[in-house]
Amino acid sequence: MPQLKRVCVFCGSSVGARPAYAEAARALGQAVAQRGIGLVYGGGAVGLMGIAADAALSAGAEVIGVIPYGLLKREVGHGGGVEMHIVDTMHERKAKMAELSDGFVVLPGGYGTLEEAVEALTWAQLGIQEKGVVFLDVEGYWAPFLDALDHMAEQGFVRRAHRPLAMRAASVGEALDALATFAPPDGTQVWLRPEQM
Repeated sequence: MPQLKRVCVFCGSSVGARPAYAEAARALGQAVAQRGIGLVYGGGAVGLMGIAADAALSAGAEVIGVIPYGLLKREVGHGGGVEMHIVDTMHERKAKMAELSDGFVVLPGGYGTLEEAVEALTWAQLGIQEKGVVFLDVEGYWAPFLDALDHMAEQGFVRRAHRPLAMRAASVGEALDALATFAPPDGTQVWLRPEQM
């Protein structure tokens, strides 16, 4: 089991409707620093992304941002203290974030957050990577999605052996503990190598 040196956070570029979402982002940034872990994220200075990055930086953590040039021109890329990687495409962004991290925490977010998380799950299912994906279920935000995954498994579209790849955590500490102890489920096969993703 690889050591947890950096975690990648997938999260919204807005703050959402509930204060608890921003509180969770701030708590994640502080917790990675307290555990001596680096934070990898989407490179923005706005929304939950910016809150998590600012909290991690303020607490002394290494923070690495990955952002496509096209988004950098439209969004405010994070400034001081963040090691920024500028890439050409969204696919390169996700691949670079995965390369730089040892696991994924999914905070509340929209289409982009969900797409990033599902791709990481797909890579785990195919054996491309062996890193955990944990949904921080802030005030039940991810409950409908996790219920949908249960439904997919019940209907035979997600193998029951693969359903545990999408983990749920009720707190930041629980999420980081889950990543630190993650091991691929028994029976996971390598269908593709990382260079084939």
